[in-house]
Amino acid sequence: MSELALEELSAIAAIYCGKDECEVLGVSETEGISFKIQTHVKGPLGRDVSLKLLFHLPISYPSSLPNISVNSEHLTRTQCMAVRERLLEEAKKHFSQPMVHELILWIQQNLGDVVKQAGTSACSEKSTLSAGTAEDDGIWTVLLHLDHMRARRKYVKTVEKWCTDLKLTGRLMFMGKIILILLQGDRRNIKEYLHLQKTSKVDVDSGGKKCKEKMISVLSEAKVQREHRRFQAFEVKEYSSLDELQNEFKAAGLTELFSEFVPALLK
Repeated sequence: MSELALEELSAIAAIYCGKDECEVLGVSETEGISFKIQTHVKGPLGRDVSLKLLFHLPISYPSSLPNISVNSEHLTRTQCMAVRERLLEEAKKHFSQPMVHELILWIQQNLGDVVKQAGTSACSEKSTLSAGTAEDDGIWTVLLHLDHMRARRKYVKTVEKWCTDLKLTGRLMFMGKIILILLQGDRRNIKEYLHLQKTSKVDVDSGGKKCKEKMISVLSEAKVQREHRRFQAFEVKEYSSLDELQNEFKAAGLTELFSEFVPALLK
């Protein structure tokens, strides 16, 4: 981890020192630095917009760009994604230099224009995303495995909120000690979910302190085939037997996915 990143974090914490303005989520020699900034910005028509910006600075930062997530109770998901894309564009202009404060100042000054442009130049959710490959088009299915959940109630609520915000459907499935998350949605939104899952403090450690999810595995990621039924909502479900869990996969046309990964988790 670079000294520049640590110095920048210290400066950011000193600048955004009000209640809930800056929250350090993690500092690691192997994973980098994650922190959240909450600020109020003048949006369209001069209204006050609460903006939550999650920054993850990899260990090679500032020689590599930060990862950024954007959330707001006052903006649509389309608008949040547009803000994120513009921030990443601005970040490229400051490559190899500490840039977080510059990015925050930039969005404070330009949020209204970004939101307005997102509303007038986009006709749908997809059009606010940066152009991807043809392979990324359509709906994707991802199967995740979690080792455990200590703070289950909080964890489940967080997962449900992320899926709602990112328009993801699927299942959070409990069967004995097995915990699976089956997601369906736009591949870009799934990647955003995975970023949140790995960088946010969603659980507690054995000592009861908040911690990030370090025991998550991506078992499978594939484009949804025509013969597969799409989930209509995201639901949390508990199963009393392996057969019951298998039937859930079968109903979605994902029997092969179940057979390939789930039985091995029991060994």
